Amino acid sequence: MAINNKVKYFLSTSSFIICFLIFSATVYAQQKLNVAIAGLNHDHVYLIMNSYQKAEVNIIGIAESNPELVTRFKTRYKIPDSIFYHNLSDLLKKKKPDVVLAYNAISDHLAVVEAAAPLGISVMVEKPLAISVKQAERMAALAKQYKVHILTNYETTWYPSNQEIYKNVKESNSIGALRKIIVHDGHQGPKEIGVSKEFLSWLTDPDKNGAGALVDFGCYGANLMTWLMEGKAPISVTAIIHQIKKEVYPKVDDDATILLEYPNATGIIEASWNWPFSIKDMEVFGETGYMQTINEKNIRARQNNKDGYEIYPAKTLAPTYANHLNYLSAILKGEIKPENDLSSLENNLIVVRILEAAKVSAKTGKKVILK
Repeated sequence: MAINNKVKYFLSTSSFIICFLIFSATVYAQQKLNVAIAGLNHDHVYLIMNSYQKAEVNIIGIAESNPELVTRFKTRYKIPDSIFYHNLSDLLKKKKPDVVLAYNAISDHLAVVEAAAPLGISVMVEKPLAISVKQAERMAALAKQYKVHILTNYETTWYPSNQEIYKNVKESNSIGALRKIIVHDGHQGPKEIGVSKEFLSWLTDPDKNGAGALVDFGCYGANLMTWLMEGKAPISVTAIIHQIKKEVYPKVDDDATILLEYPNATGIIEASWNWPFSIKDMEVFGETGYMQTINEKNIRARQNNKDGYEIYPAKTLAPTYANHLNYLSAILKGEIKPENDLSSLENNLIVVRILEAAKVSAKTGKKVILK
């Protein structure tokens, strides 16, 4: 029996669609990053594990020496034994990832870069970049020597509200020249919110984290301010810290206020493990207006010639800046350059300088001039 033209068309069109979908799925699978994970003792690692469960990334190796953590993640995420290695050097002898993601103590970031950079492998660490200026500069030297990217991941980088305020301030000049930036980042405290014992152990150790709330949450403000100030370091840094819950956090501060002096603007960073709830927001005062990121999605703004505030949702981010995996992929393909953006090495070298100066200021009670 002859097949009429409509049926032939339907069959040919359906075949084309099926082939296209198969091709698209194959291309997508090829585009997924192959990552190696260095450490499992930073609770932000659950974010990449969630991406792994959604098949958004390929984890080809995990370096972790703590058998309890290995068992926990192996069981929860059904990861085969062949993925786990006792250390990063052994992993990188067998596997060639696109990038290494570091989820370990800040003091261990340098060792990750020292293992990966000579092999031509880029690294993204969780915030902040390093525990000291000396370590940060060593990481930068390795990046330059081996021509790799050393990037830093902050939760707030992927907030649509932060990105939109930047565009309003720097591209549209909607509130005039910047005069004051205030960044609040904090929560009730890591123990109070129930972080893992492994995470809590190094987060409250000054030799591994560098400080307490000053580093844990102070880095966010330093990062955002350096971005808004176009990669310029402040003239001076002044800091006050408190140890309000000495019985809970005997070795580190749990509240910090950091004052940054710029030629024509002031930055104030408020970081705490003592707040009644979690908050990450930013206020930006310009010559002619004010903008606040209420949260990751919403903005409050006011111009000096208008009564009242306008509250509105930020625009959805372009895919490249929507999350760290998309961003990393674009960087490694050469589609974008980090330059002075929030994850860039240039920005985060200044962040480490600010944090180190803040610790000195808090200890001495004096303003620290940055050279």
